[in-house]
Amino acid sequence: MKVRSLCWAATTAILAIVVSASSRAEEKADFSQHAFDAKVTYCKTCHGVSGQGFRGTVPIPRLAGQQPQYIKNQLGAFIERRRDNKYMYNVAHVLSPTMQDALAKYFYGLKAAPIGGAPKEEVTAGKKIFEEGVPNKDVPPCASCHGPEAKGEGEFPRLAGQLQDYIFNKLLNWTKERGQDPQHPDTSAIMQPIAHNLAKEQIQAVAAYVNHLE
Repeated sequence: MKVRSLCWAATTAILAIVVSASSRAEEKADFSQHAFDAKVTYCKTCHGVSGQGFRGTVPIPRLAGQQPQYIKNQLGAFIERRRDNKYMYNVAHVLSPTMQDALAKYFYGLKAAPIGGAPKEEVTAGKKIFEEGVPNKDVPPCASCHGPEAKGEGEFPRLAGQLQDYIFNKLLNWTKERGQDPQHPDTSAIMQPIAHNLAKEQIQAVAAYVNHLE
């Protein structure tokens, strides 16, 4: 009986492993390579052929090198209407979780050179704010969350190489787009008082500084 019990336990464990592996395989196989390539091409239509961002009527952000967890969080925010953007809601709500994972990892792996273009005369002032914050306005150093090289980590986004006008517009209009569901705040809630306390000139300077980082 003891041997039979051990065999049954071993069989049960093996079945659990097989089922788990099978489930993971199914999760990985819920879209074809063709479907993935089509989504990547669609994303690049707006975000640039190398995911480096695009300057048009509206600045479209750089995705190349962006933290995967941040991309996934923002797709979730669009889907749940916590972040207001009618175009991105239409894009995001049809993506399966595994497709979101795959796209996030793909864009993180791109090493496109930044577009640049921000005024260099604003970089010095922006660097000071990024590294030291603005103590008299209760603004902490940007580097404390986004890292000393502005490459982000986990839920905190990469800012290095991001379009200056995109960052400027987002910080200036933070509460009009972010935090649209106060009952379910996310990490972006940290930025609300910071964006509010920075003057336009300070936002412009920080955006110029990170725009020139690689």
